[in-house]
Amino acid sequence: MSAVWGPGTPPVVVADQDEYRADVAVVGSGAGGATTAWALADSGARVLVLERGDFLPHEPENWEPEAVLGQRRYDTTETWSTPSGERFRPMAYYNVGGATKIYGAALIRMRESDFGVVEHLDGMSPAWPFAYADLEPYYGEAERLFKVHGRSGVDPTEPPRSTPFAYPPVAHEPMVAELSAALERGGLHPHHLELGIQRGPGEPCVRCGTCDCFPCLVSAKSDAEVVAMRPALRSDTVRLLTGTRATRLHTDPTGRRVTGISAVRAGRTVRVRAGVVVVSCGAVNSAVLLLRSPAGAGDHTVANSSGLVGRNLMFHNNSVVLAVDPRRRNTVRYQKTLAVNDFYRGGPGFPYPMGNLQLMGKVYPPAVAGLYPYVPGPVLAWLLRRSVDWWVMSEDLPDPGNRVVLRGGRIVVDRRARNIRAHHRLVSTVRSHMRDAGYPLTSFRTMGPAATGHQCGTVVAGTDPRTSVLDGYCRSHDVRNLFVVDAGFFPSSAAVNPTLTIVAQALRTARQGGLLPA
Repeated sequence: MSAVWGPGTPPVVVADQDEYRADVAVVGSGAGGATTAWALADSGARVLVLERGDFLPHEPENWEPEAVLGQRRYDTTETWSTPSGERFRPMAYYNVGGATKIYGAALIRMRESDFGVVEHLDGMSPAWPFAYADLEPYYGEAERLFKVHGRSGVDPTEPPRSTPFAYPPVAHEPMVAELSAALERGGLHPHHLELGIQRGPGEPCVRCGTCDCFPCLVSAKSDAEVVAMRPALRSDTVRLLTGTRATRLHTDPTGRRVTGISAVRAGRTVRVRAGVVVVSCGAVNSAVLLLRSPAGAGDHTVANSSGLVGRNLMFHNNSVVLAVDPRRRNTVRYQKTLAVNDFYRGGPGFPYPMGNLQLMGKVYPPAVAGLYPYVPGPVLAWLLRRSVDWWVMSEDLPDPGNRVVLRGGRIVVDRRARNIRAHHRLVSTVRSHMRDAGYPLTSFRTMGPAATGHQCGTVVAGTDPRTSVLDGYCRSHDVRNLFVVDAGFFPSSAAVNPTLTIVAQALRTARQGGLLPA
C-alpha cells in the first residue's frame, strides 16, 4: 500500500483505491476517534481514520452568529425522524473533529458517585463496569492533552485527583465575578468552569464572544482536530481518509470477527480491511452502522446478540435559563467561565440528584429565536443584551424503550425524556437564586428533540453479554476485534458534559484494552 503508507506520503490520503488496508481502522474523527489515533501514533501500528466529512473551513463566517446559528452553516443537512414521522434536522456535525469543532469546550470529570448505582426521583442510574479510580489517571492525561484550565478545591462534588490542573482557570470578567460573589452570598459554591482552550502567553485565544457553539477561526479551542487528529497525522503510521462514509461492517461467517468496512468515497464504494476496527461515529451513528451490518450468517446484526444496540439512548435534560437585569447591559464577551454543582446530588428538601449549572457563551438572538417564536426580534435582542445565560443540565435515565432504529433506511430517534421532574426542580432553583442575585426577570426553555448533543448509551458497556454490548474497555462482547469508542458506551449519562470522559476512556482503551492487533 505504498500509495498510502510510508515517509513522504500525504497524511490526508489523496490516493483513490478500491481497497485500503490498515492494522487499525477508526471510523470517525471526533473526540473518541481522534484521541484513539493520537494514542496509537507511536505504537507502530498503521492507523487509518475514516471521516465522512472534510476539514471545517477557516472563514469569516466562523464567527458570524447569523451564519452559524441562524443559517446553521456547519450543521449536517440530513434529517432524522421521530416515531410519528416528523422529520427534523439534528445538531450533528460531519467534519474532522466532529462535534468538538463547535462545542463549548467544557471538559468536566464525572463525579465519583456517577460510576455507581444512583437513586433518582424517577428511577435508578446503573453502575458502570469500572470505577472512577480506574479512569482517574486517564482523566489527568485527557486534561493535559486537551489543555484543560481549572482550579481544585472549590466545587463540593469534585472527585479525587492524582494530578493538579496543568493550566490555571480562565478568569471571570467583572460582571461574572460579581455574579459569582452574589451566589456565594446566597450560600452556593460557584467555581471556575473547566475549559479546554489555548489561552496564555504565546497561545492563540483572543477571548472572543463567539466560542460556545462556534468554530474557532484561530484554532484556539481544544477540539479533537487541533489537539489530537493533526498531531497524530505527523506520524508516518497515521493516515486520514476524508469524504469517506462507512456504510457497513463485514464479518467472517461466524459473525465473531470483523473483516472489513464498506464505505462510499467520491461517489463509489471502497473497501477497508483492518485487523481491528474502532467505531467512533457518535452514539446515534455508531449504533446505526452496527444495525446496518449483518453478522455473518446469523439472525442478528453485528455486536447485537443482546438485542441492545440502539437501545438505552440518552440525551441530557437541558434547558436554557435567561436571567435579565433590565437596569444594565451585559458587557461580558467571554461569559462561559462559571459553574455550580451544589445541586448535583440534591438540595434542601430534595434528596435526589438535580444536576449541573454552567454559564453559556453569550447568547445571540439567532440561537434562541426558535425557542421564543412569539417574542418580537427587537425585544428579544434587548433582553439578551441584558441577560446572563445558563445551561441547566440534568441526568437522563437509561430506558431500553428509548432507542435509535432504522426504518426504510432512515434514522428514527425514539426517546422520551426520563427524570424530567428533577430537571424542572433544578430550573426553578436556579431561577430563584438568580432573582436573589439581582436578576428579577427569568425565563427558561427546555431543549426539544432536535437538540441531539450529548447523545449516549446506545451500545452500553457492562460485564454481562446478555445485558450489555461492550465490555469495560469498549470491546464488543460478540466481536473480539471490534471496539466502539464514543459516548455510546455510557451506561448512564450523569449530568456533566461527556467529552472528557470519552477522551479518557479512549486513552484507557488504547493503553490497556488490547486494542492493538496481535
